[in-house]
Amino acid sequence: MNITEIHDFNLTAFEHKNYEHALKNYTLFSKINDNIRIYTCIKYLNISFDYLSKQDFNYEVIILDEDSFEKLYSKFLELRTDKQMSDIQQEQQEAISNDEDFSVAEFLQTGSDILTSEESAPIIKFVNSLFYQAIKKKSSDIHIETHEFKAEVRYRVDGILSKHIELDKNIMALVISRIKVISNLDISEKRIPQDGRTQVKIAGKTLDIRISILPTFYGERVVMRILMQSDAIPQLSNLGFSSNTIQKLENILYNSYGMILVTGPTGSGKSTTLHSILQKVSSLEKNIITIEDPVEYKSKKINQIQVNNKVGLTFANGLRSILRQDPDIVMVGEIRDKETASIAVQAALTGHLMFSTLHTNRASAAITRLIDMGIEKFLISSSILAVLAQRLVRKLCKSCKKEDNLSKNFASGFNLPNNAILCKSIGCKKCNFTGYRGRIAIEEIFIINDKVKEYLKSNVDDTSLLELAKQNGMVTLDEQIKELVLNGTTSLDEALRIGIK
Repeated sequence: MNITEIHDFNLTAFEHKNYEHALKNYTLFSKINDNIRIYTCIKYLNISFDYLSKQDFNYEVIILDEDSFEKLYSKFLELRTDKQMSDIQQEQQEAISNDEDFSVAEFLQTGSDILTSEESAPIIKFVNSLFYQAIKKKSSDIHIETHEFKAEVRYRVDGILSKHIELDKNIMALVISRIKVISNLDISEKRIPQDGRTQVKIAGKTLDIRISILPTFYGERVVMRILMQSDAIPQLSNLGFSSNTIQKLENILYNSYGMILVTGPTGSGKSTTLHSILQKVSSLEKNIITIEDPVEYKSKKINQIQVNNKVGLTFANGLRSILRQDPDIVMVGEIRDKETASIAVQAALTGHLMFSTLHTNRASAAITRLIDMGIEKFLISSSILAVLAQRLVRKLCKSCKKEDNLSKNFASGFNLPNNAILCKSIGCKKCNFTGYRGRIAIEEIFIINDKVKEYLKSNVDDTSLLELAKQNGMVTLDEQIKELVLNGTTSLDEALRIGIK
């Protein structure tokens, strides 16, 4: 059995059987029935044998390479933490029944890595468990809400909030205080909103957490956004866009100046798309600067600026300063007002490749939104290269989805065939009883060609722009989501949530 086979075999063993851990990080034990094995690493071989020689047992020793051992050790940490976290709720309930009192001094006890903090106060363990479970469930946000008698934690997974745990209101107040401590906020201030950031380390990986605290009628409300690292940015080809859309985008990216807009509601993946595009165009020969609120993806290849309204660093002021930094490519997190829009358009006209986002439902609506902001139509036609509108659609869990006979009665109302076979969500353990597992992107790209530029010389409205885009070959969001419903990828309920017509 080679090292790879040993590694794969023992990951399975650690997942399904009993396991133990030595006092040293360089020695791992697995117990499969009555067969006990010891795993160590080539790097720690001398230290490990020295440690084992002092013990009064004699077990088979298996030597792994450094990478295999590190992966095995990380897997052990996850399994051990899973076991610890499963006891968290019970510990908290016991603490409530015993009126256990937690002091602020206990909040200051923290480990360097969540998975390796073995001795922590119950509140610290609970806060660590929130981060750990959020990462494990691939959650984007953690919500803590305080009500009249109880408080609850909810996770946003695949764009939808789901309840995680419910606790006593007084216990949750201590949890919020702990969160304030690790994000350097004032624990005594409960009357005004506070914003902060913190970092957590899980299995050797550091994650940035943006924290927002808001006072409500019954207590404080906390939302923690998990910010991604640059290595989590998918490539443009892996976003789920159609090959036709990717080809059109790549053709546009060869331009040395102009503006590309990405539109959609909050949580539709606009920032991910923009950063994927930036990774595509980045090179040593180009100076790329972004201004964002917040900086969601940290990247080593580009210069990133965080908006700070308290000191006057707005999108507009930051963009003015960026243009004096000799940039080749500029990304503005969002165009929110006329001032930012005007500067961005002027920058696109003066030799800069601009990227930004707008909150519109359709790609064609971005043009009328800019006109409503006060941007002249001739400037829009000269600066805008393309507008990409997108949504993220939840996919039905393949393990539990079933045919939806009820939805067939409404199929004709949504221009679907009467004999269409539609599916619905049920819920099982694999999808955390949501009925959905993962998301898929749908998009429409509106290329500003000569016909569109000619049309912009006349009176402009959304309907005419949409028809013109269709004539130019744009496949609309409605058509794509109907296709997903018909082939059983998603449900009619999800299509309605996205906005099928």
